[in-house]
Amino acid sequence: MDERSAPWWVVCLCADWCGTCREYRPLFDALAREHPGARFVWVDIEDESDLAGDLDVETFPTLLIADGATARFLGPLLPQAPVLARLLDSLRAGQGGTGAGREAQAVFERVRAAHGGN
Repeated sequence: MDERSAPWWVVCLCADWCGTCREYRPLFDALAREHPGARFVWVDIEDESDLAGDLDVETFPTLLIADGATARFLGPLLPQAPVLARLLDSLRAGQGGTGAGREAQAVFERVRAAHGGN
C-alpha cells in the first residue's frame, strides 16, 4: 500500500495508572515524530474502553500496528523505542504475514473510526 494514501497506524493500548506506560509515552511520542508517514495514537484503555472492546490487555504496553486497512500486529512489546521501530520497519517491508486476526482487526476499526481515520 502507498503510505500516502493509507498511512500505517501505530496504536499503543495503555493505562494512565501504569508506571511503565507513563515512562513509555515520551518515547512513543518521539518515535511518532521520527515516522511522520505513520499515524501514532495513544489509547488509554480505561478512558476509551469501548475501543478495546472485549480485548483483554494483560501486559502494558500492548501495541496494535495496521497498514491503513489491515491490522498486522497486536501484542505486548518491550517498552523500548528501538524495539517498536524495528517491528514497524519489518512490517512495512512486508515481513508481517497476512494479518493479526479478527479481534485485532475489530480493535483497529474502532480506533480508526474514533480517531479520524477513513
